[in-house]
Amino acid sequence: MSSNLNYLDPALQPLQDKIAAYLTAEKELERAQIEAANLPLDKAQENASASAFEQRPPTGSYDQHPDELQQQLENLRDDLTLLRREIIGMLPALDEWVKVNLGYGPSRVGAFRITGTPDEEPQYELRVIQ
Repeated sequence: MSSNLNYLDPALQPLQDKIAAYLTAEKELERAQIEAANLPLDKAQENASASAFEQRPPTGSYDQHPDELQQQLENLRDDLTLLRREIIGMLPALDEWVKVNLGYGPSRVGAFRITGTPDEEPQYELRVIQ
């Protein structure tokens, strides 16, 4: 029975916190990608409503939202890459699953070697099962 409760080990708490941050960042990236994909549609609707009221943007105005959204996407991707590296570094073993507690029972996380990568610099893929 005790082997089923290893995921409650307090030593895994920093790893669990990193994984939770990683999953949150993944969701934020997904939302930002959806927003970026909908940006042309939103702009078209905005232009249609503005033309109905015959409003023009002020002279010299520049729509910064697409640039800000692009910067946000880049930052989120960088954050995910950093968190992925940190989590892989914190795992007690590579190429096997580790049970962790993400708040709703045992979940699994593991870093598995990507086939075809050189032996000198192997690359690992992070997998999280909730």
